[in-house]
Amino acid sequence: MGQAVCGGAVLQCSFGVAPSTLMVLPQNRVMTSLPIANIMDNKPMVNILPFGMCNSMANPTVAAATAAKLGVFTPAPCIPVTAAPWAPGSPTVLVGNMPALNQTSKCMCNWGGVIQITSPGQMTIQVP
Repeated sequence: MGQAVCGGAVLQCSFGVAPSTLMVLPQNRVMTSLPIANIMDNKPMVNILPFGMCNSMANPTVAAATAAKLGVFTPAPCIPVTAAPWAPGSPTVLVGNMPALNQTSKCMCNWGGVIQITSPGQMTIQVP
């Protein structure tokens, strides 16, 4: 069993240089001391905040910065682009009519990064 994820959870992107925090809006009305997340809490700059600098050459700003430096790799500020929801989520626990987010769920950034949960934000509620 994994831990349910709530607002304030710590996230890390495979191409980001710094951790970030998951922001969960209280619209689902399922709370610990903070709102519990579901798989649709994947909106960039609303739920998933930047990870410092981005190191992915698939990111157009990184490619442009590297080209401007004549091929010397140059990271650029991270702006997450997450079109797909978190996967897999918890199939038997619903939060706001969607599967609950658990600590093993991952979210893909369009620039190739894998966003994972390093700390779920709470340690008392377990979900399958």
